Amino acid sequence: MTTTPAPASAMYDAELGYHTRLTNDDLKPLVPQTWSGYNIFAFWMSDVHSVGGYVTAGSLFALGLTSWQVLVALVVGIIVVNVFANLVAKPSQVAGVPYPVICRAPFGVLGANVPAIIRGLIAVAWYGIQTYLASNAFVVLGLKLWPSLAPWADVDQHGFLGLSTLGWGAFAIMWVLQAIVFWRGMEAIRKFIDFCGPAVYLVMLVLAIYLVTKAGWSNISLNLGSVEYSGWSSVPVMLGAIALVVSYFSGPMLNFGDFSRYAKSMKAVRTGNFLGLPINFLFFSVLTVVTASATLPVYGKLITDPVETVAQMDSVTAVVLGLLTFIVATIGINIVANFVSPAFDFSNVDPQRISWRAGGMIAAVGSVLITPWNLYNNPDVIHYTLETLGAFIGPLFGVLIADYYFVRKQRVDVDALFSMEEGKPYWYRNGVNPPAVVATFVGAIIAMFPVITKAHPFGIDIWGMTGASQYSWFIGVAVGFGLYLAMTGSLRRQYAMAG
Repeated sequence: MTTTPAPASAMYDAELGYHTRLTNDDLKPLVPQTWSGYNIFAFWMSDVHSVGGYVTAGSLFALGLTSWQVLVALVVGIIVVNVFANLVAKPSQVAGVPYPVICRAPFGVLGANVPAIIRGLIAVAWYGIQTYLASNAFVVLGLKLWPSLAPWADVDQHGFLGLSTLGWGAFAIMWVLQAIVFWRGMEAIRKFIDFCGPAVYLVMLVLAIYLVTKAGWSNISLNLGSVEYSGWSSVPVMLGAIALVVSYFSGPMLNFGDFSRYAKSMKAVRTGNFLGLPINFLFFSVLTVVTASATLPVYGKLITDPVETVAQMDSVTAVVLGLLTFIVATIGINIVANFVSPAFDFSNVDPQRISWRAGGMIAAVGSVLITPWNLYNNPDVIHYTLETLGAFIGPLFGVLIADYYFVRKQRVDVDALFSMEEGKPYWYRNGVNPPAVVATFVGAIIAMFPVITKAHPFGIDIWGMTGASQYSWFIGVAVGFGLYLAMTGSLRRQYAMAG
């Protein structure tokens, strides 16, 4: 087999023996790995403390459950995320490579483009959604400072494709600000997220104290809606809430290897994950519901969007500072979860033509084309979006975990991840491992079936699929995991004998 000679700009490929079709400066093994537990903690703080996280957590308290039932569901869900994040972190941390590169082990050195493209496209959707949610803060800020802009915020008077003219302007500003931070590189991003998480916590605490003081603690109820379920009838709803929590974090959890590769050790990863997920998320959830509950006695209506809550305040200075903080926080999460990931994913497709920065900008342009404001504009659409994304992410997770922990027994040949030579461990059939691809697509199809049947126009619950749709991520994981193991029996025996 002939190989393409390495260009002069990529001589390190020749020195390491890596094929230029599989590597560039951004994809090769990272040395040194310097991130501490705090950096991982800050990553999750930025992920949790976004407008999208606030809205999603608040929506769970309106499911008809008591507050303690919702909190139990949130804790269980985030513990599941913590466990799975640790699992997916290890192969990338050990090898020092991002998610699409570690996927070359189960999918093949060329087949890894399948999970890379799927995850990249999902990140495009999430990038657009988070940009849109944060851009609302700019709209509110503009109306607070210049009320005469109100007609331009009305999509019926001045707007197109479902978004007002003012909304388009705000979206464009957010788009540019995020691109500027991203373009400066990973070290600048690390410093940015180290600041974002604590900053939004400070604003949330001040906002909660302000509202509780005005409302009086006796007027605060932790139930954001009427309690409709009790006893055993609440169990399916709680399980659904757990599934939604996992689905919400399924994107950054899947490609967490993009960040764990920077960690100095797995101990740092586990410490950062524990502080940033169970501990941080529980406190944030309580803070969310207390703040939202206080809006009812203070403003006469329940407000679950923090941007709208801040906008209700009388002080223009407080509104400006609060909204700017939410904007900065959402920029942080959007960059780490939905800019960095597709940057690696799309770069993996053609490393010599698509740099890390170019991959990120592809995602940014794509986020505009999907008109994300139509994907996250009410609770039903939010849940449908999460279920659809979860159906495609789940099988990818199942295949990766099955391969690393059960087939290869936690062993990775790092050099082989960058080799196009026949006979190497990850070459398989012309660079593609058919069982991984089959398991992924079959898992996605099966996981999407209940989501599609739930959404059909006649409103009939086909075979009880309405309830099953919220577990799309779990269904995808189970099918992808099980099918991959079933199809790789000989490979498992080979590694077992070698071990």
